[in-house]
Amino acid sequence: MSETALEFATIAELAARIRSGALSPVTLAETSLDRITALDKKLHAFIGLTRDRALAEARAAESLLRAGHDRGPLQGIPYAVKDLYDVQGMPTTAGTRLLANNVAARDGAAVRRLAAAGMVLLGKTHTVQFAFGGVGINHDHGTPHNPWSPTPHAPGGSSSGSGVAVGAGLAPAALGSDTGGSVRIPAALCGTVGLKTTVGRISRAGVYPLSWTLDTVGPLTRSVEDAALVYQALQGVDLADETTVGVPADDVLPTLKAGVKGLRIAFGETLFFDDVDTEVSRAVREAGHVFRGLGASVDSLAMPEVAEAMSEQRRAAMIAAEALAVNGRLVDQHFDALDPVVAHRMKLGRTLTATDYFTVLRQWASLRERVKRTLADVDAVLVPATMIPPRPVAAIDASAESYGDANLRYLRNTAVGNILALCSVVLPCGFTRDGLPIGLMVYAKPFDEATALRVAWAYEQATDWHRRRPDLGWAR
Repeated sequence: MSETALEFATIAELAARIRSGALSPVTLAETSLDRITALDKKLHAFIGLTRDRALAEARAAESLLRAGHDRGPLQGIPYAVKDLYDVQGMPTTAGTRLLANNVAARDGAAVRRLAAAGMVLLGKTHTVQFAFGGVGINHDHGTPHNPWSPTPHAPGGSSSGSGVAVGAGLAPAALGSDTGGSVRIPAALCGTVGLKTTVGRISRAGVYPLSWTLDTVGPLTRSVEDAALVYQALQGVDLADETTVGVPADDVLPTLKAGVKGLRIAFGETLFFDDVDTEVSRAVREAGHVFRGLGASVDSLAMPEVAEAMSEQRRAAMIAAEALAVNGRLVDQHFDALDPVVAHRMKLGRTLTATDYFTVLRQWASLRERVKRTLADVDAVLVPATMIPPRPVAAIDASAESYGDANLRYLRNTAVGNILALCSVVLPCGFTRDGLPIGLMVYAKPFDEATALRVAWAYEQATDWHRRRPDLGWAR
């Protein structure tokens, strides 16, 4: 396997080569680190590497496999984590220089679970400051460069570095967090797969919080099967995150490749397609023909809960208020040192009264019950992941108004899924005339990640969008 093929190989492909003896985990780790060193000066995906740890974990994986101790398909596979995740001995900066001395005493829960599965940590990736934004811009640490264009285009946020790392072949997998789309937007804009899990599936302990009501942990990967493999390893009860208590394990692998024949799939028609870029809308609608050809029934579905959730004017202030509870001191004492697009959004939290806060929480709880009934006879809902494809960073960042407009267009279709507690998978479904990725989002009911992954896998296997690779000659 050539270096290019190796760097864009899936986890499943790499695992097979490791077990056949054709590939050493140490060689794989060294190749990944070398590629990051060669390309990341331009791509700016990583804030820091864990070279010594990566090589030690790779050697350990190799030794265990030689001794007959196989921990599963993730053993010896490299990955990266967003700079919200605690990694022992490294600062968790959450995208701000003000937290440069916030050094983690231990690994967070998700990092520990992947270490137990034998994965090899390459380093930490850049994030939008405090994970509060869907464009991917960070005026403090710098903005990761979308690998699909030599001119800086939006990588998507807030897990911007993780999206770029996977999309550019720097790592086969990376962890992100998703409060309003922060796994799925970078996946859509960088041409990768992103899994938004249901709150309670994966522990958030050791992840710098944005909104404890909506925050979720999820992977970005090169294939749907890879997302399922990482998801399997991340699950489990953790007393440090009470949302996981009582949530049973979810084995998605037995049904992953079962196909979609007989399933009912619907386009979500309420709001999701309104004002969507023509190329994006066309590519997503084309997915319906693919699913019909695979034996699924495909129709349309009205979802009034979507419109009601997004018409609530206090929803943005809800996240801002919870973020202020964590970051209020920094906002009060160091406002001018913070990223202005984030700091001003966060101050919105102070407009929310306690009565407002609990009123909206009750509204969300009601909407979540109602949407379950709306989806009772539907297996999956198809929508555009974002309203627009990647746009030039310079145009987005020209003014507060242009940034706000782009941020809304990237976040709208994903944010409603967090409010309604739906799980979802984003995967490539086409490219624009300019060669920029377009993302399809597959929504499923709360705690039905198995169906979301199954539907996404079937589409992926019937198309070849996920096989395209960016030309990174400009980054060398």
